[in-house]
Amino acid sequence: MDILRSKIPSYVTRVTETLQKAGFEAYLVGGCVRDLLMDRTPKDWDITTNAVPNEIIGLFDETFYENDFGTVGVVVKVSVPHETKDPDVSSETVVLEVTPYRLEAKYSDSRHPDSVVFSKKLEDDLKRRDFTVNALAYDPSKGQVIDLYNGQKDIQNKAIRAVGKPEERFKEDALRILRAVRFATELVFHIEPETEERLKELAPSLKKISSERIRDEFIKMIMSPSAMQGVVLAHDVGVLQYIVPELEEGIGVKQNGDHIYPVWDHNIRALNHAVESRWPLHVRLAALFHDIGKPATRRWSEENKDWTFYGHDVTGERIVKKIMQRLKFPIKTADMVTTLVRNHMFFSDVDQITLSAVRRIVARVGKENVWDLMKVRACDRIGMGRPKEKPYRLRKYEAMIEEAMRAPVSVGMLKIDGLKLMEVIGERPSPRIGFILHALLEDVLDDPELNTVEYLEKRAIELAKLPDAELEQLGKEGKEKKAEAEEAEIEKINKRHWVK
Repeated sequence: MDILRSKIPSYVTRVTETLQKAGFEAYLVGGCVRDLLMDRTPKDWDITTNAVPNEIIGLFDETFYENDFGTVGVVVKVSVPHETKDPDVSSETVVLEVTPYRLEAKYSDSRHPDSVVFSKKLEDDLKRRDFTVNALAYDPSKGQVIDLYNGQKDIQNKAIRAVGKPEERFKEDALRILRAVRFATELVFHIEPETEERLKELAPSLKKISSERIRDEFIKMIMSPSAMQGVVLAHDVGVLQYIVPELEEGIGVKQNGDHIYPVWDHNIRALNHAVESRWPLHVRLAALFHDIGKPATRRWSEENKDWTFYGHDVTGERIVKKIMQRLKFPIKTADMVTTLVRNHMFFSDVDQITLSAVRRIVARVGKENVWDLMKVRACDRIGMGRPKEKPYRLRKYEAMIEEAMRAPVSVGMLKIDGLKLMEVIGERPSPRIGFILHALLEDVLDDPELNTVEYLEKRAIELAKLPDAELEQLGKEGKEKKAEAEEAEIEKINKRHWVK
């Protein structure tokens, strides 16, 4: 097993060697050993030992110990190559978790052990772990793998198998039910039959698990290369209903003539394209959720002899907002995903879209989100079974967006600000100032050439004479005028995007 040792960073072996030189046992344990055996780069390096926290702390210069599970954070220095870092910095710090062998008592709440007891036997620590592929230990000094539950065989067979009796492991911590699906997704393994059967039976116990823990596992699934297969597996074993049950409402829901797949299949295929493109989490979630409002808005049209889904973007926004709140996603992520879902139907006919309309969509979603909106649009197209990600229409939209981005798309980009506006119209701070600024922005969205101090001051004086109600309506709703696209101005950009 010397080949494993060669894959381990020196700062990791320094910690295990320090423990061993002090007379203690020390092993790498869990996922990092599994990853080494699979020739994957471990994300984390976990160490287990027969030393107790106070003994661990006494061996290292810098540590912290702030939990109830015996885990000590050991701060170690890592060399930094000069060519990739600041040449004045020769090292940085990394925290390695070192945990005593543990025996966990009864789990009364299916979430946390009632108590944690330290042990002197590695065997005690391994038998409490979730799956055989994670119940592996490795001693770098001896090049020895400790495998009491045939984890290496399960790695070869690509199987997720519970350590011991599956029902005991799942009753100890119900999150392991979801972790089984997540590991199968990340590793592209299958779940061993007995483990899967017990998992299905005990899936309802996921209701006891906090939203944050479920969210974290779901994110890891979505960010894995096999995310689509993971979502399907989560449904097949009865787990998805405890994460995002709204997705399952699209199963078997046929769409209209433009779609060859039902809503469920379309959504997961859209996700798959985002995954294959290696796009970030918020784009992947928006791709998966973009048509989640269709089942609730599906109506039969006698006139068209087909299904319609009017308003599914608005309904989808409401549904996704609830999902993101329920799973306690950060506000920034939640806002981005809901914005992308709400606006994914932003264009329909390339021959009718005007630059003023494009400027409004940029203003609505923000410059920082508009290209992600195009990514979701591409996912939508590929999810429909279309062969090209960027046909003429999408390239045309991209060209128009690029042109629109050159024009003001927010009040802050006007050639007049609130202070100057109050001076010009002779009014004190009030909501009217905001209404006037937004009304001015509507004019500029229609025609960016109007973004001059002279025009804005003159127009502001005119607007200030309007009654409050009329001014408020003008400021909030805008005039929504259509303007013809000026092809001469965007010809250069069009050529770059291969459109005419």
